[in-house]
Amino acid sequence: MKSKRRVESQKPTPRPSPGWSKERQELLGIQAAGFRPSDVFFLTLLLCLLSDARAQTWLDRIDDSLFLQSRDGFARLDVSGLFDLEGYYIDQRPPGLIFGDDQDFVNPRFSLFLDAHAGKHFYSFVQARIDRGFDPRARRRDARFDEYLLRYTPFDDARVNLQAGKFATVVGNWVPRHLSWDNPFITAPLPYERVDIVSDHTIVSSPAAFLARRNLPDKKNVWLPVIWGPSYASGASLFGAVEKWDYAVEVKNASLASRPGSWDGRDVGWNDPTVSGRLGYRPAAAWNLGASFSYGSYLRPEAETMAAFPTGKHLGDFNQTTFAQDLSFAWHHWQFWGEMFFTRFEVPNVGNADTLAYYFETKYKFTAQLFAAMRWNQQLFEKVSDGAGGETPWDRDAWRVDAAIGYRFTRHLQAKAQYSYNHQSGALQQGEQLVAGQVTLKF
Repeated sequence: MKSKRRVESQKPTPRPSPGWSKERQELLGIQAAGFRPSDVFFLTLLLCLLSDARAQTWLDRIDDSLFLQSRDGFARLDVSGLFDLEGYYIDQRPPGLIFGDDQDFVNPRFSLFLDAHAGKHFYSFVQARIDRGFDPRARRRDARFDEYLLRYTPFDDARVNLQAGKFATVVGNWVPRHLSWDNPFITAPLPYERVDIVSDHTIVSSPAAFLARRNLPDKKNVWLPVIWGPSYASGASLFGAVEKWDYAVEVKNASLASRPGSWDGRDVGWNDPTVSGRLGYRPAAAWNLGASFSYGSYLRPEAETMAAFPTGKHLGDFNQTTFAQDLSFAWHHWQFWGEMFFTRFEVPNVGNADTLAYYFETKYKFTAQLFAAMRWNQQLFEKVSDGAGGETPWDRDAWRVDAAIGYRFTRHLQAKAQYSYNHQSGALQQGEQLVAGQVTLKF
């Protein structure tokens, strides 16, 4: 893991006129974010000034000085960070893991990264964040440690690495580029953020009650996606690279679908851990192919106390099983990525709920600074018994197309804009149109 390596993104907000009403400013989410109009004006002006050559020289000096090192070079600590400012326009209920109502809003985020090395064999990493919740607008204010880990590399090469702590999953290929500086989009691919009707702690009494959820707006505090973002659950992993092969296996306290409130080791305990892994193959420098798996209980402990929880059963009897394939390819100015997830949730009083979710995306670099990206996402659902002798798809099939354009002003400043159109089967829609902007400052 490199130092000064991570950056998360967010979006520029419209600058309000001093004559706008209080209601209009609330509509833009300025007060909800804790910003006065003058604050937003100041931040916008600051970001413009940061693109100035003198400002870049100043940032370069800061960037190059954010480290501590012992005289013999054995121990070293590097500090880096990202400041993201995002703005969202949504035409109706917000889609995916964007919380709140349908009002436009601003979402600031500050991420700080600490990379520590002790010789060639020991490494530690910490990611701390201050924002409005792990997902946009999930909370009013929040400060936390998203990642903390200790790694031991017994050899002088990358054959074997042992790691313990709280860190992103090894499944798939989106996680290594999920932070804002590396992600060509502002939002995550659909499998990482579309909320399905499976819950980790509310138990339905019948298939009919389960299927009735399809007609309700997303309950993001109760329901789950296939995989919740980078899935920073706690545990240990073994990974490495041998010639053209990569491998990784991890044991975590929570499943891929688990919410951020389950990721710390003390949140749900270790009685029903999740085992995940990935095997990767690089036939040539331009290609990377991978296959992943994951198996473990997705229910939180409070689910077992529900009246409808099946008698004689335990949390470990209801698991999330996922098989995934991924690929990436680079050619001249083009980059391509894709992932496909086959997931089964064992739902109490319902049975097996299967789904297929996938996406393909591409990025094209017009110049060293200007790029554009497109992404196609889709999710399909198998049928389950409706309790009356028939079968019905257990959630609404959905598709989404994302388009983004970005410009990297300097090695410290980047801006992106994104438009997404989302549609699911049926009359109920979840944010058909989304427009977002993001400015990222990296140091």
